[in-house]
Amino acid sequence: MTPERFGPFLAEMRKGKKMTQARLAEKVNVTVSAVSKWERGQCFPDISLLEPLAEAMGISVIELMSGIDITNLNRSSDMRRTLFYVCPICGNVIHSTGEVLVSCCGMTLKPLEVEEADVDHMIEIEPVENEYYVHVGHPMAKDHYISFIAAVSDRGVRLAKMYPEGNAEARFRRERMRYIYAYCNHHGLFRKDLRAGRNSI
Repeated sequence: MTPERFGPFLAEMRKGKKMTQARLAEKVNVTVSAVSKWERGQCFPDISLLEPLAEAMGISVIELMSGIDITNLNRSSDMRRTLFYVCPICGNVIHSTGEVLVSCCGMTLKPLEVEEADVDHMIEIEPVENEYYVHVGHPMAKDHYISFIAAVSDRGVRLAKMYPEGNAEARFRRERMRYIYAYCNHHGLFRKDLRAGRNSI
């Protein structure tokens, strides 16, 4: 983020709050001249002012510094919009039902791009009573393995974490299941669609 990008973003957020520069300056205990310089892209605010500024704008410090205001317009939590994020440092897996700003281990994460399951990442699904037995025929070496398998229905996400030298398999209740996902730590996120006419079983 450069001052040239930060300034217009701050000005836009302030105006969206119907707040004058004087009011913002009062809220963060600085001069109007300081706010004006920030908004013209001449300089950044002091680091000690980031939290009060973010609070005044009603956003997080991460949003403030990235120049992104993410408003959750997805009130109904449409599970078809499920996104997955994986931290490359600690391996943390995070999912959301719409666009969000995700940070882990001090870095902003991008949602994983989804591909349809290919030959090397084939997701095998077998109905067993009221469950799906899911298996991915993929090596589970220490440095190359399936990290998680997830099942998405219109009611939620169920995630099974995998570990190297284990088995890439899981069981999920069949109720209203739509998609099965598998994440390879080298090649990314793969999906199998369970709806009629698209890889149905």
